[in-house]
Amino acid sequence: MKPSVVIALAAVLVAAQYASLADAYGPRVIIVGAGMSGISAGKRLWESGVRELLFLEATERVGGRMHKHNFGGLNVEIGANWVEGIGGERVNPILPIVNDTLKLRNFYSDFDSVVGNFYRENGGLYDKDYVQKRMDRADEVEDLGANLTKMMDPSGRDDISILAMQRLFNHQPNGPSTPVDMALDYYKFDYEFAEPPRVTSLQNTEPTPTNADFGEDSNFVADQRGFESIIHYIGSSYLSTNANGKISDRRVLLNKVVRQIAYNNRGVVVKTEDGSSYAADFVVVSTSLGVLQSDLIQFKPQLPFWKIFSIYRFDMAVYTKIFLKFPRRFWPVGDGKQFFVYASRRRGYYGMWQSFEREYPGVPVLLVTVTDDESRRIEQQPDDVTKAEAVAVLRKMFPDVDVPNATDIYVPRWWSNRFFKGSYSNWPIGVNRYEYDQLRAPVGRVYFTGEHTSERYNGYVHGAYLAGIDSADILINRIFKNEEYKVRGKYEDQAAEVNGQVAEAK
Repeated sequence: MKPSVVIALAAVLVAAQYASLADAYGPRVIIVGAGMSGISAGKRLWESGVRELLFLEATERVGGRMHKHNFGGLNVEIGANWVEGIGGERVNPILPIVNDTLKLRNFYSDFDSVVGNFYRENGGLYDKDYVQKRMDRADEVEDLGANLTKMMDPSGRDDISILAMQRLFNHQPNGPSTPVDMALDYYKFDYEFAEPPRVTSLQNTEPTPTNADFGEDSNFVADQRGFESIIHYIGSSYLSTNANGKISDRRVLLNKVVRQIAYNNRGVVVKTEDGSSYAADFVVVSTSLGVLQSDLIQFKPQLPFWKIFSIYRFDMAVYTKIFLKFPRRFWPVGDGKQFFVYASRRRGYYGMWQSFEREYPGVPVLLVTVTDDESRRIEQQPDDVTKAEAVAVLRKMFPDVDVPNATDIYVPRWWSNRFFKGSYSNWPIGVNRYEYDQLRAPVGRVYFTGEHTSERYNGYVHGAYLAGIDSADILINRIFKNEEYKVRGKYEDQAAEVNGQVAEAK
């Protein structure tokens, strides 16, 4: 008998066994991944009465892309770092946990002052008024793009890239081209979405739902307990924790790399790289979009074409925060000096810098952010080369200052890591709510969650948190109400709107 047939039969037998147990003890659910979405989904399932939960986490830790790293004796965030979306009428659900419950140290990010800190390629600051004028024009074009979005068909068929919108309103055939305009463009878009305007959807990012719903301010979390402590707090309501408040529950298995998910109409069997197999009634896959787009996990049978197609429609972006430590501080500090920009003719080349005078007082550390192709390039070269490149840029920015060599560097490699394959999802051109319905839709007893399944908040911490709840609710409806998830038709909203208009006219 072929090995594949043996595995399939085993899946049927073991899953059938648990299916029969479900009647007496409730369904057993495996959650693949112990990041924000997985832990959030587990909490929702637990609260609904689903108590047979098992987490299979590929890495040695809980937290996913919320990850603190000890850099020269200082815990820094190499993944998610900001509570984004503050100051609006609605409250970002992450903010009360940060401020009121855990009281994590966090600081307002003064992005408005960035226009006064644009450095020429060969040193010296650009005139602030000139940069502000260019920023005002970029903001004007962005507002025109947001107005254009309101006129577009909800199906997404009219969608264009942000770059196409810039061409339309800014009369720049190839988009921003001067060093200042390119740096501003990078700051406004790549620094947020981790991909350039030529690939990013206008319709689904202008305005950004996070800003529209929760506000335009952002707070930088700089607590030695780590931003990931939010996940441990959420999990602590139903999982055991240690004396430090970290999840240490026997139902959370670490270093369990899922390589195969076999499923049928009776149950699922999840096989890990160490040869272990785990049977359940359902599985919730909370891996990153990048992992779904890779060959790490094999589905048996293969996922249907509509599901595979939806997975590959979306982009997994790369956002790299490079930390550099120096023997002393040489950069300007004080009010309005938190962020500074290197306006290079090479777009995105060590452009966005951040100092930590308030966050980590007295610690001579700088953060420089790169994205997309620069991230991939840097991930593939030795850290000493990256350190030399970054210091060379600083010496160009500050030609009259004695810029010392960096004593240490840390370069996260999210793209190269097979358990992540990127930092977070980006919404590309031509994708709309219909494709998001497909992306989060279950296939039989296999369910999906993650920030990439959040229609309004993909790419954000609050998006991951809310996606876990939403995906759990889909499964809860299946378990307790026997309701199948329905992917709405691509033009369903339009038809409802037209019918409503006709009824009103009558």
